[in-house]
Amino acid sequence: MTTRRSFTGPATGALTAALAVILSLSSAPYAAPADARTRSAAAGAQPPAAAPRAPAVPTVTEQQVMPHLRALQRIADRNGGNRAHGTKGYAESVAYVKRALDRAGFRTRLVPFTYAGATGHNLIADWPGGDPDHVLLTGAHLDSVPEGPGINDNGSGSATVLAAALQVAESGLAPRRHLRFAWWGAEEPGLIGSADYVKKLSAADRRRIDVYLNFDQTGSRNTDKWLVVHDDERGETEARQAFEAWFAERGIPTFDIGVGGSDHESFGDAGIPSSGFSTGISDCVHEACDDLANVDPKTEKTSTDAVVAVLWKLASTAPRR
Repeated sequence: MTTRRSFTGPATGALTAALAVILSLSSAPYAAPADARTRSAAAGAQPPAAAPRAPAVPTVTEQQVMPHLRALQRIADRNGGNRAHGTKGYAESVAYVKRALDRAGFRTRLVPFTYAGATGHNLIADWPGGDPDHVLLTGAHLDSVPEGPGINDNGSGSATVLAAALQVAESGLAPRRHLRFAWWGAEEPGLIGSADYVKKLSAADRRRIDVYLNFDQTGSRNTDKWLVVHDDERGETEARQAFEAWFAERGIPTFDIGVGGSDHESFGDAGIPSSGFSTGISDCVHEACDDLANVDPKTEKTSTDAVVAVLWKLASTAPRR
């Protein structure tokens, strides 16, 4: 969650070396699983009249999410205790996420920007398929503050989005809308990475984003309700209602919050509808104690299951506009 303060980056030599590691990562070719239509054609039979059914909505285990947080903690530990903008810790965090996505078959790209004299990167990952004129964009900021490792703020949101994206790949989901995932840099000093991304979108590309889903602090301890983003100003109801219905079906209380305080604000300022949720600010926000012990694994699993379920619902639904 942003603190809106200035930050001076370290010397560029170490960063250049770290970024070279990132840029050297190769993307594994994507091989989608054959569906019933492909197999029938190969066998010489007529293709079936009905399209293949979407795979059932998966759920995750804690063991599918928490290893990502442990990896981010190790990255912070070996890089001065943080993963802030302009540091080697942030560069290694981006490399970790990118490597996992490349192996899963996503089309990834690093989008550079400059802030406070240091180069940062947003990581954008597209899942092949879906209507490119109707994009579901899901994101979280990946940077920490200089004072701590940022494992709940916002390693937790980043891990939730990564685990959800990997579920898409593992299931071979063929979405009706195009799925894009993003990990933003330099959120903490003032939403810098997401604002840069939105600023560089053409008017047509902005219109193609049906909704932006933001997740900032998804594993807070002592959570008794999930804070769901309501974007009444831009008339977004589809995602918000889907999240609230999912939580209500499980007897989990929710509380509505507006658009602001995290990267969804960058999209809202550009007129792009948004939703998403948070589990609230933890006791150790922006401190050295925002480490792995500051995340509740059960809460993190619940958050990830909610994201996966709503992604499945929206991806399989015909666009409204």
